[in-house]
Amino acid sequence: MSTADLFATLRREGRTLLTEVEAKTFLSPSGIPIVPTHLARSAPEAVRIARTLGWPVVLKIVSPDIVHKSDIGGVKVNLTSGAAVARAYRDVMESARTRAPQARLHGVSVQRMAPPGVEVILGAGKDPQFGHYLMFGLGGVFVEVLKDVSFRLVPLTPRDARQMVREIRGFPLLAGYRGQPPVDLEGLEKALLALSAFLEQHPEVREIDLNPVFAYPQGCLAVDARVVLEESAILTPTGG
Repeated sequence: MSTADLFATLRREGRTLLTEVEAKTFLSPSGIPIVPTHLARSAPEAVRIARTLGWPVVLKIVSPDIVHKSDIGGVKVNLTSGAAVARAYRDVMESARTRAPQARLHGVSVQRMAPPGVEVILGAGKDPQFGHYLMFGLGGVFVEVLKDVSFRLVPLTPRDARQMVREIRGFPLLAGYRGQPPVDLEGLEKALLALSAFLEQHPEVREIDLNPVFAYPQGCLAVDARVVLEESAILTPTGG
C-alpha cells in the first residue's frame, strides 16, 4: 500500500489512528528495523502467510478501534503449526467480537515471533509550540510503571541520540549486567536518528509509539507500532 492509498483509506473511514499493519507500512521507509507484518482476512490466509514467514508466529487482532489488543484476548504468540494458526485466528476474532462488539475488525496481523531482547521504547509526540519531540526509555510495561524516559526535540543530533540512550536510570540494563552482554547502543542511536529524520519528512504525524523495540547485542527490532496523524492530514490529499 502506498502512502497515497493509505491516506485515501484513512480519509474514507474518517480516522487518524493507523492500524498496526498500516503503521509498520508507513514507517517502513524510515530505515528503523521493523518486523515484517502482514494482514490476513481469513484463517486460510493467516496459515498461508505463517508458512511463508516461518515458525513460530504471532497473531494480533487488527482494528482501528482496539488499541490494547492483549486486554481483549486479541494476541496469540508462539504458534508453531498451521492448525494452531487457524485455531488462533478464530479465537482472536471471536474474542474481539465478544469483548469489543462495536469495533471494526480488519482481520489479524501475522508476524514471525522475534527472539527476546531488552525491551525499549522509541516514541514521538508533537508540541504546539516546539513541534516534534522524541522519547526513549525502557519499553513494555516498564514505561508505564517506571516512567524512566528521556526527551529531545527534533531534529536530533548524533550527540542527542547518544545522551538519550545513556541518561535513563535503566541504562545499566542496556550496558550489560551480571554477565549479560551489552545491547547494540549504536544501533539504538541510529534508530533514534532515523525516527527523527522520518518526522522531519512527515509533519502530519502527531504521535508514534514503537513499543516494544527489542534491543540485541547486534541490532534492534521494533515488534509493535502505533501511529496517529493530525486531523488535517486526512482532509487534504497527499502524494506518495
